[in-house]
Amino acid sequence: MPVYKDENPTKDGRQWFFRTRYKDLDGTKKQYHSKKYATRREALDAEAEFKIKALEEANVSTVTFKQMIELFIEQRSSIVKETTMYNYHNKRRFLEPLYNIRLTNFNIETYERWRQYINRCNISTRYKNDIYKFLKSILNYATDWYGFNFVHIYRKMQNFNNPNEMPKEMLFFTYDEFQQFLSVEEDIKFRCGFQLLYYCGLRIGELKGLTWKDIDFENKTVSINKQITKQSSRENWRFVPPKTKKSNRVLPLTKVLLNDLKTLKESDKEILFGFNDKFFVVGDIAPASNNRFSDRKNKNCEKAGVKQIRLHDFRHSCASLLIYKGASINMVSKFLGHSKIEETLNTYTHLYSNALSDITNLIDEMNES
Repeated sequence: MPVYKDENPTKDGRQWFFRTRYKDLDGTKKQYHSKKYATRREALDAEAEFKIKALEEANVSTVTFKQMIELFIEQRSSIVKETTMYNYHNKRRFLEPLYNIRLTNFNIETYERWRQYINRCNISTRYKNDIYKFLKSILNYATDWYGFNFVHIYRKMQNFNNPNEMPKEMLFFTYDEFQQFLSVEEDIKFRCGFQLLYYCGLRIGELKGLTWKDIDFENKTVSINKQITKQSSRENWRFVPPKTKKSNRVLPLTKVLLNDLKTLKESDKEILFGFNDKFFVVGDIAPASNNRFSDRKNKNCEKAGVKQIRLHDFRHSCASLLIYKGASINMVSKFLGHSKIEETLNTYTHLYSNALSDITNLIDEMNES
């Protein structure tokens, strides 16, 4: 957002202002520099109001989808997480067929042509519906902020549905498979990283965000309170909050992992100049690169002779292990940091079904004996 803080505040302390470009009625591009405001929020609100007024004066009927998408993303950038903004930019490319369409000309025929375009894209039905939700967010924003009305179109718009689409198989390592995988890993940093993914069910961003301050050797726990997003690099990164509020959690560490972490910390103290508790557990003074663990995982799977799974599947492996050992759905949900227990149920229902079958078989064996 083009909102700035002036180093020279007014006598009453106002120092926030905005600077923006706009078009007047004849299409001439102009730049506007606002007065100063007391807070950043006031400056942001004033900028939004200015843009609405500028659009109204320039005839809102000429506004295109591309312009509205840019306005939406700019407005949301101050109130959503970095990961959400990253997803917005990934999804906007699927709206390109609508870019030059004026919102006043958007109708059900236009939507159906766009729907056909999306159906030709090689993406899952679930992701198609995520893009559909993004489109509706744009339309809702245009309605709330600029007075458009799409009610008559909403009634005819439908979600994407493909009853013939086969669900993706959920891959995971059993405990024995993980031990076989881990047996070929000699680097202590990678050993600790893969164990944190498997035994603690961490997301890869949570793993990358761990610093030594988060490891409590006395209480034998690890605190998950931040993450490094996948769009970050070794040179350009910053901490962001975990995915949800419930993703903030403290997890117990196994004895083997705890001992390996102690060994890793002592090793880092010796080889990393200026080492302190702000250093990253699986990095150094900066977080690990995006592909470091993925490339290592691929090589280890091949070397160990186990199936290839994604890094995120280590999280599924953790859930599978917990369920196999009799953990309740509520406990699994808290352990993984899911925002709602329904998310855990929807993801792992089939694993609980297998567990129920095991219980039935156990009872049958007892009856037979």
